[in-house]
Amino acid sequence: MARPTPPAFDKTKTVAENRRAKYDYHLEDKFEAGIALTGTEVKSLRFGEGSIVESYAEVKNGEVWLINSNVPEFSHGNRHNHEPKRPRKLLLHRREVDKMQGAVERKGMTLVPLMIYFNSRGRAKVELALAKGKNAADKRATIKERDWKRDAARIMRDHG
Repeated sequence: MARPTPPAFDKTKTVAENRRAKYDYHLEDKFEAGIALTGTEVKSLRFGEGSIVESYAEVKNGEVWLINSNVPEFSHGNRHNHEPKRPRKLLLHRREVDKMQGAVERKGMTLVPLMIYFNSRGRAKVELALAKGKNAADKRATIKERDWKRDAARIMRDHG
């Protein structure tokens, strides 16, 4: 008997989104990962601050790390405030880490963070995707398809 498909991730408050990832990469598998954060990082994210536009994830020593993500210092933090661009450990099951590591090493794929959000339980999560980079022709095809869908929707709305 086939395993049932897991439900979509329960996103309640999106903090940061990498909208360019869908344009630059072919997205394959998506994963939900927890983030190991300090107290001031959580407070900063709850205020809606943070960016993952230039960030990526990598597998080192059987652990997945979020590199180059920017969570600005908390405005009311004291001298124990966090470093804004420090590497953050992502919390995943061993099976998921092994799958990611195999895809990155064998298939030449990249781990791209798509968004940081808080789930219904108030936990900070990252949506990761295994992705393969697009070349210039693929990007042009994506633009062409997006424009055609927009024009088709406009025609249907006007003549519907």
